[in-house]
Amino acid sequence: MESIVASASSQIGDVGHENAPRRSPPGTFVIFGGGGDLTRRLLIPAIYNLACAGLLDDHFSIVAVDWTDMSTGQLKQNFHDALKNFTSSRGTESVPLREDVWEWMQSRIRYVRGSFEDEATYAQLAQEVGETNCIFYLAVAARFFGAIVDQLGHSGLAHETDGMFRRVIIEKPFGSDLASAVALNARLLKSLRERQIYRIDHYLGKETVQNILALRFSNGFFEPLWNRDNIDHVQITAAETVGVEQRAKFYEGTGAVRDMVPNHVMQLLAMTAMEAPTSFDADAVRDEKTKVLKAIHAVGREDVVRGQYGAGTIKGEPVVGYREEPGINPQSRTETYVAMKLRIDNWRWAGVPFYVRTGKRLAARKTEIAIHFKSAPYALFRDTPVDKLTPNIMLLHIQPTEGVTMQFSAKIPGPTVHLGGVRMKFDYSEWFKEGPSTGYETLIYDCMIGDATLFQRADNIEAGWRVVQPVLEWERDPGFLHFYPAGSEGPKAADDLLARDHRHWLKIGS
Repeated sequence: MESIVASASSQIGDVGHENAPRRSPPGTFVIFGGGGDLTRRLLIPAIYNLACAGLLDDHFSIVAVDWTDMSTGQLKQNFHDALKNFTSSRGTESVPLREDVWEWMQSRIRYVRGSFEDEATYAQLAQEVGETNCIFYLAVAARFFGAIVDQLGHSGLAHETDGMFRRVIIEKPFGSDLASAVALNARLLKSLRERQIYRIDHYLGKETVQNILALRFSNGFFEPLWNRDNIDHVQITAAETVGVEQRAKFYEGTGAVRDMVPNHVMQLLAMTAMEAPTSFDADAVRDEKTKVLKAIHAVGREDVVRGQYGAGTIKGEPVVGYREEPGINPQSRTETYVAMKLRIDNWRWAGVPFYVRTGKRLAARKTEIAIHFKSAPYALFRDTPVDKLTPNIMLLHIQPTEGVTMQFSAKIPGPTVHLGGVRMKFDYSEWFKEGPSTGYETLIYDCMIGDATLFQRADNIEAGWRVVQPVLEWERDPGFLHFYPAGSEGPKAADDLLARDHRHWLKIGS
């Protein structure tokens, strides 16, 4: 796992110092869905950042595959416009587009028009890529995953030889339930070897997520505390203020559980709870993550809350409820919120609940992991005005800002003992100056150099689905859905979930 900070001020080829990551091998980056929104907003900016950092070989090229009727020139113009918007709209650190980098990129872009299910498309693609290393990125709807990989296998494009690799990056969702995930993995493995498959989760491109391993295993004072003897419970939150926006058709058939829990949420939980791997080799890390997911105790219905947002207010503006959104069934039972209490049945975590929640139209956009340590005894302070101690909490901030906060008690200056809560905060944007990034840079680069540490393996995917499969089987029950106003902290039933254990959620909107 090699973390990339792709500064827009870097020079092409400026990788001469001894600690610089190595350049990627020569090859072709093939994007199925190359004319789509994901490519314009995230993939092309990520490749641009890698080029700025001097991490792309001079024999690197891009082939976009799509059915849209346009020329290579039109595609390049779309990419250029997307890059100008990307570099000019990303906060205070935004910088102008480097036209020299763009010229280097645009001379290496080609377009193949055709259907993803047509053999002729793959015959043309084979002529374009020749006998080079290839990464095939599936930036397409999930229904095309199997068909594209089938065609890559039938056409010989997936075939590797000595000194030439062929890899496939697949976006989520990896199935819609356990059975479909198992079936998709089996289908992929008919044309590919497991080591050729890179199942991407963009959350794992976040610096704080990667830093969980660094914090735990490279600092001697964290890992000895990271167990049931010292930790009371863990909260994982992935909250959004947005509604379904333009994804009504997709979301209505998916919901919060399928969209977030088996992938994003389970990856955050696994990174937090895993044992130390024997090395940072990809399979060593993924072995430990899979062990954690397999150790999660079967979830009971009483430990799950499903919610759906109603009308409310976001940032002072009124918004409609989910059922009033365009394209949504007025009687929809699809959840836009889920909270769960999970138990990990192993020696490190037995008795420590992991509370997870994710939802749309909540009070703030926030993704974080909160490690709640056990309280210190009050006896020492029984003769002071202190009636309670500040909870010791370690917050791992993932978005919208990335960093770490430690919360603890300290004495307030004065002649008597009064304690106050204080915080120490580490913010990535303050300590490490970066140019605008997408979060995909590290993941794309790692695939180029063959490092699968931050990508999910088949058993990891299936273990995540096994955790949530019971929830999917209960979702048709009309009583298994709670409503909450947009802009709130979520349904009251989610508060009750923790209140039963004499705990409470950290505020989303604070």
